Order: sequence, then structure tokens, then C-alpha cells
Amino acid sequence: MNFNESKTKVNLAKSFAAECQAGARYQFMATQAQMEGLVYVKDTMKMIAKNEMAHAKLFYDYIIEKSGECVVDLKADYPYVEPSLEKSLCAEMKIEQEEFDTLYPEFARIAKEEGFKDIAESYELVAKVEKTHANILEIICNGYKKNSLYKCKSKRLLKCSNCGHIAQQADGWKECPLCSLEQGYITLDFTEAFEKALKEA
Repeated sequence: MNFNESKTKVNLAKSFAAECQAGARYQFMATQAQMEGLVYVKDTMKMIAKNEMAHAKLFYDYIIEKSGECVVDLKADYPYVEPSLEKSLCAEMKIEQEEFDTLYPEFARIAKEEGFKDIAESYELVAKVEKTHANILEIICNGYKKNSLYKCKSKRLLKCSNCGHIAQQADGWKECPLCSLEQGYITLDFTEAFEKALKEA
């Protein structure tokens, strides 16, 4: 199929726009987390923002490679969420899940049907990353809502993301015993999120 007449070209343009907007929203969330003293959450939001911009670049590059300079007329819905950290975390979790469950698998299916196997494979891989993002956001969102980001029923390994101090305990320290920085510098363990994403992909 001629790329310029394909649904895939439009889907790539929609995906590019969506990923750019997601990258911006995660930067806003990083700023909010910083203001609330949640430094490791801020760093995690910046990491996800970086991932989203890498996805945007991938989609952009496909359009340029296969079409050259062009204008794509888009009719699509893009989310705008109240900027509180709790509402943003929960809303973004749902958006990421929808991209994994519905949107990107559908775009991959269309790309395959239209003969763009490379684009289909990229959509499938990006969907797996979005699933990981959804799982990370679920952990942070639930912990934030319950005020339990740094509380656990059993002992676990905790690490300060600033100085590297480690300790095995259930609850996070109020301030690091080594560098005295606040609790928000404690690293959060996303191993469960990664494993869950691999299992469900």
C-alpha cells in the first residue's frame, strides 16, 4: 500500500502527538513531585517522560522516512488532566493501560494489514513499555493515595538515591542517616511492575 494513503501514516501522526503530550504531562508531574518532596518519584516521572519522547521520535522518524516532509490532518482526542499529583498518577495509569490493551495493538494490526511490518513490530514493542509504565504508576498511585509509599508490612532493602545508604527495614526513614536528606530520596522497587509487564505482554 502507498504509505501516504495509509491509515498507518495517520496513526503514526496521532501516536507522535500523543507521546509528545504524554512527555510534557510527565514533566509537569515531575515538578509536582519535586514540590512535594518526592524526589525519587520526580526522577521516575522524568524517566517515563524520556521514554515517551523516545517513542515520539520513533513515530516521527517513520513518517519522515516513508513520506518526507508532510502535513497530516488529525482528528483525535487528547487528554487534559487536573494537575494534582494523585489525579495525574491515576489518570496516566489508565492512559498507559489503554495504549497497551487497545490502541497500540490496533495500530499494529492495521500496519500489518497494510504491509508495514516494521511499524507493526515497533507498535508491539512500545505497547510493552506502556504496560510497564502503567504498572509503575499503579504502584506509585496506590502508595500515594494510602500514604504508604515508604511503608511495608515486612522488612525490605531500602536505598537512598542520593548517597547510596542502604538498610533493611519495613518503613522508610524520615531522613537518611548518612546524608540527612528527606524520605522522598528513598528508591522505590519496581521489580514487580517489570515482571508483571513481561508476563502480560
